[in-house]
Amino acid sequence: MADSRADPWVTVDALVGDQAAAWDLAGRLPEEVLRKLAGDGLLCAQVPAEYGGLGLSSQEGGAFTAHAGSRCSSLRSVMTSQGMAAWTIQRMGTEPQRREYLTRLASGELAAVAFSEPWAGSDLSAMQTQVRVDGEQIVLDGQKVWTTAALYADLIVVVGVQGQAGAAVIVPAGTAGLTMEPVPNPSGCRAAGHANLRFSSVRLPAEAMLGGGGQPLSVICTTALTFGRLSVAWGCVGILRACLAAAAGHAATRPQFGKPLAEHQLVARHLAELYSAEQAATRACEHASHCWDARSPELVMAAVLAKYQSARGAARGATTAAQIMGSAGAQDGHVVARACRDAKLMEIIEGSNEICQLMLAGHAVMRSR
Repeated sequence: MADSRADPWVTVDALVGDQAAAWDLAGRLPEEVLRKLAGDGLLCAQVPAEYGGLGLSSQEGGAFTAHAGSRCSSLRSVMTSQGMAAWTIQRMGTEPQRREYLTRLASGELAAVAFSEPWAGSDLSAMQTQVRVDGEQIVLDGQKVWTTAALYADLIVVVGVQGQAGAAVIVPAGTAGLTMEPVPNPSGCRAAGHANLRFSSVRLPAEAMLGGGGQPLSVICTTALTFGRLSVAWGCVGILRACLAAAAGHAATRPQFGKPLAEHQLVARHLAELYSAEQAATRACEHASHCWDARSPELVMAAVLAKYQSARGAARGATTAAQIMGSAGAQDGHVVARACRDAKLMEIIEGSNEICQLMLAGHAVMRSR
């Protein structure tokens, strides 16, 4: 096998192989696969080389994320969580915190980010998880829901409220007072390790709080979510590419009424729409990654646009692929059947379609003034 740090795509192809369907049905990714990818720095490939990472640009990392997403959306979801955790640490942490935690995440440890709560999903201002300082320690109380990759994580970046501000805290899995329950039967990304978490007087050393805490909650959330939205968007490009490959291959070889399905005009229209969706999503993601790499002030909205365009395109594209495939793609675990479930979830996480629409509409109005 080629050196994964020279050719990460080869490593993903070799590790995933034809196993994604079985992982989806089992609802579990093999730990040895995750540890291999994490140990090679591939779950957070944009971590700078000075911390042991690959130092990929957003364009390079996005293309890799799309490839992983085309193979297994559950694996890509874990990659998104690891990347969000690393980026939050990189932006919000002190230099000693970056050196400790980024090095660990780029060399084999796994991480998750805990945002959503029972009454705080899209409205993160309603967050109730409390972080308070008690002498040389911090105390964490609250609960989180649908924390992706938590079942695999060694470290969980927990976002909470500290007085009138916010704080991000690194909580090691297994810490006293932390309880974790798997989300039963998730409809999408079944093997991504979703869990609900409860923190009951969890005590940690003060240095577990990134940057000393006290940052605006909106800044912490925007920092992590911008990375997450762009990663999800690239993952949706991968979903579209997998659907397009499966549907086009089927339509080109499946005869009906004396000719291949692809030569029937209505089926050809479906293929054209699927291809158009993949191309539009790719261009939106490329633009957002360009903004990231150029440190453009347009980044936040570019990431929202890419996430909205790609998630909506993937959800519709997966349905279109299922229509083309017919019964051939209807078996649970099939790449198109998985895509129909996984893509729908992408329209909800990291900012629902409706939240993205509100943000984009507000941006359009602001630009018109």
